[in-house]
Amino acid sequence: MTTPDSVYRHSGFLSFLAARVVAMVATQVQAVVVAWQVYDLTREPLALAYVGLAQFLPMLCLLLPAGDLIDRFDRRRILAASWAVGGLCSALLWWLSGHGASGVAGIYAVLVLYGCSRAFSAPAMQSLLPQIVPRGQLAQAIAANSMLMRAASIGGPLLGGLLYARGGGGLTYAVCCACFALGVALLLHVAVAHATAPGAAQGTMFQRFGDGIAFIRSRPIILGTISLDLFAVLLGGVVALLPIYAHEVLHVGPTGLGALRSAMAVGEVGAGLYLSLRPFNRRVGRTMFVAVAVFGAANLVFALSTWFWLSFAALLVAGAADMVSVYIRGALVQFSTPDAMRGRVNAVNMLFIGSSNELGEFRAGTSAAWLGVVPAAVVGGLCTLGVVGGWMLAFGALRRVDRFEEAAPTPAAPQAPN
Repeated sequence: MTTPDSVYRHSGFLSFLAARVVAMVATQVQAVVVAWQVYDLTREPLALAYVGLAQFLPMLCLLLPAGDLIDRFDRRRILAASWAVGGLCSALLWWLSGHGASGVAGIYAVLVLYGCSRAFSAPAMQSLLPQIVPRGQLAQAIAANSMLMRAASIGGPLLGGLLYARGGGGLTYAVCCACFALGVALLLHVAVAHATAPGAAQGTMFQRFGDGIAFIRSRPIILGTISLDLFAVLLGGVVALLPIYAHEVLHVGPTGLGALRSAMAVGEVGAGLYLSLRPFNRRVGRTMFVAVAVFGAANLVFALSTWFWLSFAALLVAGAADMVSVYIRGALVQFSTPDAMRGRVNAVNMLFIGSSNELGEFRAGTSAAWLGVVPAAVVGGLCTLGVVGGWMLAFGALRRVDRFEEAAPTPAAPQAPN
């Protein structure tokens, strides 16, 4: 049941969630099918590395204009436009699905365009949420939003595996295109009740983005939070290796791959549902470090497992730990950042997340090609645990944070120009 002050009673937030869920389903379906299709056509681990790299490089190149534009213009319309480009990419992938191995180069080209759209969509989503719900409900909204996105992540990979097994790329990408279109339609009806009019732009785009970088550097809590996620997942993530594990270690086929992709989301949803109903706000810094350490240990278990259900359980635990970390990281970054600078700060944050995911896929693919899939996964899990220890020593202020409100900007912190 929801309480009178529950974020679930907020109509604008519920409309935003509906739009995000359908867009996330499209994203997850497309991710699992592209990875399976590319590996199925090439049988080369390095080919999976290029899937991540093709999406990461455009995000890196567009970081500066994306953050600046999100702070200067309507964030809702920017997000809708980026989802529309995602739908176009689905249509192009559908067309390329009939070209066999000769279409792999085209798939990489489409993923570059898709990476361009994600450069805007990810920071726009993060920056839009504080404009929809009041500040007092922000931490709960972050937990609820993350939980429902992970719920979509459960159905997305499963749906992707089933659709590809039954109808190939044509059917799968058609569903993705339809979901992106529905997400755009729903998003344009979301009420934005807490937005402030942006001030007149001062200086050049480079100067404005430099203000955002200076703000992040002046806040060790933000810098430590986003860099912890970058290196922990970049060095220890195993998602990119799942097609190889499904093919060659666990022997479960595309349907099993969809289940493995969903396993982490199952754990995330369970933890996210609890946090959305009973959010906590004590010892948040230390709890985040413990959660990332559990994530690394669970990935180690997965790396060494040859039993499907043990592998599934390990990914489930990793997902639950990751959700706790996501909840704390998201709240710390949002509480630490003034609204006028959220686009630039979240652009950097999303670059770090994109680096940990897409560039992490490149790292995992190349490591598997050089070392073998199991040694690469084991080394990654050990690296994650090493990062946790190093960051606990390097960012003592982050480790000592007790409540989210302690991360709020002080008057001495650099602010965006008026």
